[in-house]
Amino acid sequence: MSVDLVQEDARWDGLEALAARACGAVMAQLGYDAGWGVSLLACDDARIAGLNGEFRDKARATNVLSWPSTERGAEAPGEAPERAEPDSPGEPLELGDIAIAYETCQREAAEQGKEFDAHVTHLLVHGTLHLLGYDHINDKDAGLMEGLEVEILGNLGISNPYES
Repeated sequence: MSVDLVQEDARWDGLEALAARACGAVMAQLGYDAGWGVSLLACDDARIAGLNGEFRDKARATNVLSWPSTERGAEAPGEAPERAEPDSPGEPLELGDIAIAYETCQREAAEQGKEFDAHVTHLLVHGTLHLLGYDHINDKDAGLMEGLEVEILGNLGISNPYES
């Protein structure tokens, strides 16, 4: 799993290795080979608020955003999405783009009593699952996605982020 990091905020020290581990764990769990890649924007709250406003009409900071290279949503609630396949043989296997905001991640980790790296790992797993077509729009989809997150994070030695 390759991560193409664009680091706009210098506080994101060590993010590339953390992202390769988190995104790679998702891909391994779901049986993908290592040839896939993501682009990752390491930014601040102001930048992600602009992106959130532009793409989701919610002009406020959020922790993570994702843009899949291809829509891969499931046919019915609670089903696994369509498996990612390269657009053309021999083309790069690009899943899509993720943006993550430092201040929001730092604040959430502190508020939830979590280690910063564990929280960021969870958000990167979450974002990668979005790139693969998983979502949490309804209860069935949320249950499937959160179950995968908990399992993947457990394999990385990170406790269930949904337990208080």
